[in-house]
Amino acid sequence: MQLDSGHEELVAMFAWACDRALRWAHPGGTRGPVNVDERHPYGTGEGVYLPSYWAGYAHRSGFYARDFVHQAAGAHLLGLAEANLAMLRCFAASATEEHSHRPVWAFNFDGSYLSIDYRGPDEFVREVPAVFELVECVAALYRWTGEPAYVHDPVLRDYCANAIALPATGQGTGIFEGTASYNELSGEPLAVAGDGIAAQYAAHLAMAELARARGEDGERFEALAAQLRHHYEQEWNGARGFTFDGRPVTGWGAENSWFMPLKGLRDDPAYLDYIDARASGPEQPKNVEAWTYLPDVFFRHGRPQTAWRWMREIFHARTAPHVAGGINGDYPEVSFTLVSQVVEGLLGVRPNAPRNALTTVSRLPAEIGWAAVFGIPIGQGSVAVRHDGEHATTLTNLSHQVTYRWTARFPGGSAITRNVPPGATVTVERG
Repeated sequence: MQLDSGHEELVAMFAWACDRALRWAHPGGTRGPVNVDERHPYGTGEGVYLPSYWAGYAHRSGFYARDFVHQAAGAHLLGLAEANLAMLRCFAASATEEHSHRPVWAFNFDGSYLSIDYRGPDEFVREVPAVFELVECVAALYRWTGEPAYVHDPVLRDYCANAIALPATGQGTGIFEGTASYNELSGEPLAVAGDGIAAQYAAHLAMAELARARGEDGERFEALAAQLRHHYEQEWNGARGFTFDGRPVTGWGAENSWFMPLKGLRDDPAYLDYIDARASGPEQPKNVEAWTYLPDVFFRHGRPQTAWRWMREIFHARTAPHVAGGINGDYPEVSFTLVSQVVEGLLGVRPNAPRNALTTVSRLPAEIGWAAVFGIPIGQGSVAVRHDGEHATTLTNLSHQVTYRWTARFPGGSAITRNVPPGATVTVERG
């Protein structure tokens, strides 16, 4: 992909993010070490790598569930669709009955379990939100690719069916016991956390999509999602989790504070102000990878200026030291998510590859007068999208065979739909 814009920082950000993210990728068949970590800097042997990419610490030879689901859209945009499917199948296949249908947390690039996070079938790292985010990831990648495997592959299908039936409760307070939240640094004894129930809510909506793609009933999953939302609105009363003895936990909790609006479970403006203020202040998480969710939160809720500010802060912090060693820019999630936040966030691209369709909406902040990205892969083809502020959008169909059904949305709710045949360029203006 390539980005053009009159905004020099955006051009530099996208170029850096694309280049840096692709440096983390491994073609299938690459040979390399396995079980590399801070205690085993040379690993414990060698393996033949799957098509894959780094998703986790750069000093460990593997990919992690939490990082993978957040990097997958960026990886797709960068041409790593084969790696996405291979990596997702690793997580899905590991959720065996022996593992109580919970996925293994981390894999070597050859598909074996990463030893630092796996000690045995009863003692491996697991965090509740990842169980459900993997389901959501299946639907998201199907939306981008139209690949039938995301709907019909028995490993993925069984994983989703088993995962959606699990409760959003932790099994203990430590990561090897099965913690309720991604915020593993807080030490809070949470039985259920905001990020867990929010991810569960989004997973049910994803299951509705996947069911319909198979010609099945999706309404039952939407009904379960509605029940979860009702439960949250009636019973949580501003809490971000509950302890094992039933006490509500309030205040700031990073991931278990911002996942509710991230997943659409909460949308009140005052709460978004609260998240921005806390994340910007003394309680800002020390690990930059936590910040990478914040642009997604604010894009989702129509605050592009705030989202862009967070993208810039993350980009500017790329040369600062990371809390686990190295620099922030060497944490893969930073580059992969900046790629997806440009395309899905600033350009507002939402694909529907199974129907050869997409929607766009400009979320360019005022300081970015125009921006265009060329080579956005959707299904069997690709497109270029250009926004001129909020008043005009241009779509170019770069494919040779696919006709895209394009809906250009504009702030305020107006929308225009056009068929764009191969090779055509269409511009629509806000009415």
